[in-house]
Amino acid sequence: MTTTTDTTADEVAWDLDPLLDGADVDTLLDRADTLASAVEAVRGRVASLGAAELARAMGDLAALQDHLGRAGNYAHLRFATDTADPTRGALVARVQERSIAIWTRLIFLDLEWAAVDDDRAEALLADPALAFCAHHLRSQRRYRPHQLAEAEERLDAEKTQTGATAWSRLFGELCAAIEVPLPDRTVRLEEGLALLAHPDAGTRREVAEAVTAGLAPGLRTRAFVFNTLLLDKAVDDRLRAYPTWLSARNLHNETTDASVDALVDAVVARYDLPRRWYRLKATILGVDRLADHDRMASVATTTPTYRWDNARDIVLEAYRGFSPELADVASLFFAGDWIDAPVRPAKRPGAFCAYTVPSHHPYVLLNWTGTRRDVLTLAHELGHGVHAHLARPQGVFHQSTPLTLAETASVFGETITFARLLERTTDPTDRLALLAEQIEGAIATVFRQTAMHRFEDAVHTHRREVGELSVDDFGDHWERTQAEMLGDAVRITDGYRTWWSYIPHFISTPGYVYAYAYGQLLALAVYRRATETGPDFVPRYLDLLAAGGSLPPTELARIVGCDLDDPGFWDGGLRIVEELLDAAEQAARDAGRL
Repeated sequence: MTTTTDTTADEVAWDLDPLLDGADVDTLLDRADTLASAVEAVRGRVASLGAAELARAMGDLAALQDHLGRAGNYAHLRFATDTADPTRGALVARVQERSIAIWTRLIFLDLEWAAVDDDRAEALLADPALAFCAHHLRSQRRYRPHQLAEAEERLDAEKTQTGATAWSRLFGELCAAIEVPLPDRTVRLEEGLALLAHPDAGTRREVAEAVTAGLAPGLRTRAFVFNTLLLDKAVDDRLRAYPTWLSARNLHNETTDASVDALVDAVVARYDLPRRWYRLKATILGVDRLADHDRMASVATTTPTYRWDNARDIVLEAYRGFSPELADVASLFFAGDWIDAPVRPAKRPGAFCAYTVPSHHPYVLLNWTGTRRDVLTLAHELGHGVHAHLARPQGVFHQSTPLTLAETASVFGETITFARLLERTTDPTDRLALLAEQIEGAIATVFRQTAMHRFEDAVHTHRREVGELSVDDFGDHWERTQAEMLGDAVRITDGYRTWWSYIPHFISTPGYVYAYAYGQLLALAVYRRATETGPDFVPRYLDLLAAGGSLPPTELARIVGCDLDDPGFWDGGLRIVEELLDAAEQAARDAGRL
């Protein structure tokens, strides 16, 4: 068990060796290769297989994915903590190459399964022998209109490692190398962005200018990477007959273009909420109007920092107050060295939870700087981790949810931690500071991610209808979509026009970001159900997490009483954001800041 009493969390490092299960990477890949041969035995016969034989083939496939998942996660997680180490990068490449070579041999399975007659497929899926993979197999059939011939699918898979995957890795390495030149020192991008919460306006302006300066050296290169991937996706969508740039992502998320449009429209219709907050914040800070680099400015009169062990206790106590079982699972991450927390040179920025494989446990990566936001980020990522851990019995085919539900447990965990902090905060000034952080988190997750989704929509459309984008074209689309959200409440500076260029989701997972808004609003609705229902809600929530991705999103949401088909569903989550604003205004009045 690793503990530390300082704010750096330097000793909090994960142990990845258990992922290898006593073997090494190449042995795991060899085992997967052998299992691929077993699966290949059903080539040409999938349409005639009975349920028992199909279940055996899917069982072999599950074991294969376990070996590949262990090897791949080991390589990628080591690389995430030091992207400058060439040996770690080489291991990632080797695992990717061998994994793709194995998967290309099995492309026939999805193609033959998609070609099975509908009535026969449903009869097979009704057999209990296939329960462990039924939803997965049913979902795979939705891709039938977009599949290519086997030779083309194999070529596409093999070229991925020198195409989109390689460009995405390059972008990640370029961003990890970005340095922010402050007057007294040079820091990583992650640390520079964190300093935008500094209470001094001059410091925030100075830091923003330094971030812009740090983004400048590789800007054209990152723009070229983005352009290349925009074209790559356009070609892929054309060949696979997807009607829009987002349709493939929506299909993967088990949602529809129309429902995503409804979500985006609902959020855009409430752009008045972030504008209202930023006007209130300007008044609190004593300025006429915020600049873009002032948005994360602290309204606190003091800036609290948290020791790692204190943060751990805060989060676990909040989890335990909702459910002892939830807290017990979260405790495993600290006791088992499942977290890598410190900021290091060349470490991947941000935070994430890696599910790994159901036969192992998840891991969490942070870049810990000891702020209150970091405490809530810890609560957020542990929510992912608890979700992954409770869903492990579902197996490799059903452990993970679509992206649209992937943020539910994380936002819920962050929200119960915030509620516990707020409950213990009686001083109006401190309550205002805490509410401000939560509002800004909601704005970042719901409104800013929606604005970024609209930026993605703009650049994908531009690339398809006009052609390659210049750095200024990217800047124009970024500025316009941000200005639509911010209105006249925030002044956008010239330097901010390049800040699209470090966001990894645009590169690695096109169409990802709307899922943050989806997940945040869903999680807020789930939290509202929890507060209204009381202790009786806890078993339903745990059932939701334990179900993983074994059901469609609409059915998963029904477990906790949410109707995703209701056109007004999103308004409920948006009202909670509005209530936070009401509370912040009252706290500001009580603190004499209005």
